[in-house]
Amino acid sequence: MKEQFTTNAINLKSYSISEADKIILMYSKEKGLIKGIAKGIKKTNSKLGGRMDLLVANKMMLNKGRNIDTICQAEALNTFFNLRNDINKLFYAMYCCEIVTNFGTENDPNSEEIYSLFYTFLDSISSAETKEQVMLFVLRFQLKIMNITGYLPELSTCVKCLKSANEEFYFSIEHGGIICPHCSENIVKKIKVHNKIREFLNTLLREDFNTHTRYDDLATEKVCDICINLLKNYIEYYSPKRFKTTQILEGIR
Repeated sequence: MKEQFTTNAINLKSYSISEADKIILMYSKEKGLIKGIAKGIKKTNSKLGGRMDLLVANKMMLNKGRNIDTICQAEALNTFFNLRNDINKLFYAMYCCEIVTNFGTENDPNSEEIYSLFYTFLDSISSAETKEQVMLFVLRFQLKIMNITGYLPELSTCVKCLKSANEEFYFSIEHGGIICPHCSENIVKKIKVHNKIREFLNTLLREDFNTHTRYDDLATEKVCDICINLLKNYIEYYSPKRFKTTQILEGIR
């Protein structure tokens, strides 16, 4: 008798392997990244149907295989339907999906925390009413997943001399965070970061994902765009895999 297991998982990618079958890459609550064969998924009478679409959260039942598992059942928990009716939401969701794909691992020790964060993010942007709200959720996701995975940039003190941030610091992707004016003198690649931007990012990092902060009312699309781009470049630099969605993201901003 084949060993079975159940898990909650969000679909990240799919690959065709035959005329009828696909491999689905998922991020699961208990096991991190997992792959499963969805047999007959391309057939019109497939029992799995749309539940194997990308960015759908399911309660899965899989048969354990020697090299790869087989998907037996899938019960949709959330299709995040409104993502698919808004091009901005969809592409931002695809970008954050790729962050999970690139930084997630099999048997990830942080799987429950990352799954919960990703699910909350998708649910939040699905119901967001403005582009500013969507962008704020993207920023929260970027910061919090970098914190969970251990790649968070230093945003409070100079990474070289540990001096506390004041009105004007610089941000160095290569050095992993903010740098004071004195230490930055010989650093060519740096970006000037005002203290208000630093405080903005630290507030989003510190507060719970859906906590309403004063920045939810104050942050403009331009400010959010600057911050998303700053973190996007940082995340790309430290990613173990190359990003494919960032060029598409440039086109919608």
